[in-house]
Amino acid sequence: MDTSLIPLLHPGHGGPPPFLGGLVLLLLTALAVAVVVQLARRGRLGAPPAFFRSPEHDARVTLANRFANGDISTDEFLERASVLNWTPGVDDRSTDQKQQRKR
Repeated sequence: MDTSLIPLLHPGHGGPPPFLGGLVLLLLTALAVAVVVQLARRGRLGAPPAFFRSPEHDARVTLANRFANGDISTDEFLERASVLNWTPGVDDRSTDQKQQRKR
């Protein structure tokens, strides 16, 4: 049997300490967690806000802004809100989510 390959398979005591690999893995994991936390704090993690808004929501915001600026009258505001099937002053987040689930 040729024993010349045995030193290649089992190197001597010249390698790094055994705990060094675990320490590097721990440091890389801590770095990854720190990056995710920083991105979440700055608001750069997740989908853009426009992704979650429906076109109806944007129309309601535009209508409310036009009314707040005095561009339209109260009657016109209420008429256009009814066309959008919107009751101003009512928090309709839950109804928007129900409609999105149906799609």
